[in-house]
Amino acid sequence: MAGHSHSHHDHAHAHGAGGHARGNGNQQRLLLTLLLASAYLIAEIVGGLLSNSLALLADAGHMFSDVASLGLSAFAVWLARQPSGSQRTYGFHRAEILAALINATTLVAVSLFIFKEAWERFQSPPEVRGGLMMSIAIGGLLVNLAGLFILHGGREENLNVRGAWLHVLSDALGSVAAISSGLAIYFFDWFWADPLISVVIGLLILYSSWHLLAEAVGVLMETAPASVDVAKLKAALTEPEGVIEIHDLHVWTISSGLDSVSCHVVSDGSRPYGELLSQLRELVHERCNIDHVTIQIEPQDFEEPVQRCEA
Repeated sequence: MAGHSHSHHDHAHAHGAGGHARGNGNQQRLLLTLLLASAYLIAEIVGGLLSNSLALLADAGHMFSDVASLGLSAFAVWLARQPSGSQRTYGFHRAEILAALINATTLVAVSLFIFKEAWERFQSPPEVRGGLMMSIAIGGLLVNLAGLFILHGGREENLNVRGAWLHVLSDALGSVAAISSGLAIYFFDWFWADPLISVVIGLLILYSSWHLLAEAVGVLMETAPASVDVAKLKAALTEPEGVIEIHDLHVWTISSGLDSVSCHVVSDGSRPYGELLSQLRELVHERCNIDHVTIQIEPQDFEEPVQRCEA
């Protein structure tokens, strides 16, 4: 039997070397956006209370969740780069996924609270100061637009930053909705527009959080990345000369941008194991763009002492 474990240390070093600069950049983006959101949070809460606007308070509640999630996200980026010790062989990379999961769950909770409050206001719409509400909402929109601009550079490469970006995006849409509500109240005295727009904000929050929640849960459940067709990969791994069977094939995501593949390959012994191993690793790289690969090559008559773990 011959086995291969692509050096985890080397991979971690490569990922860390390239990822360290990205990690610093993402942390700076998150911290700057956190400062902006925190600075405007108090103004939005005070404005919502003074104007008696649920839509504005909903937007403030969402911005509060932004502040909490951005702080959590920045902490997770920092934690993922810390020395992990000998027992945590994957380091703290999953901290980013846990932060994304908490962010998504928080968004769902905020939207449910908004729906509850909106329902009560539909029964008896209170008077709302539309002018003040609109002014505060415009300020909130400007802050959110600045946050979107800051986070844009890191949202494609990191699920955690994407979660923060979605928070800010849905908050920006919430500010637009609050402005619309303020206009309706200021010019037409349509006080029912306030709870109605609040429901719209809640739906926007739910929509923005669903995919993030699904992705985070998928990573934690070690689901194969959406970009990888596991059946096709398994078929491709049986193509090289000398391969009889592939089993115990697993494809999973450790953290954003860090995917892994492991499998057992039964060989007929017609080729040197090292040569076959190199071809299989290159094949995984070409088909999936994954370099963190662990392959165990087994002779035909090899009997594993444990039960196979098939997907």
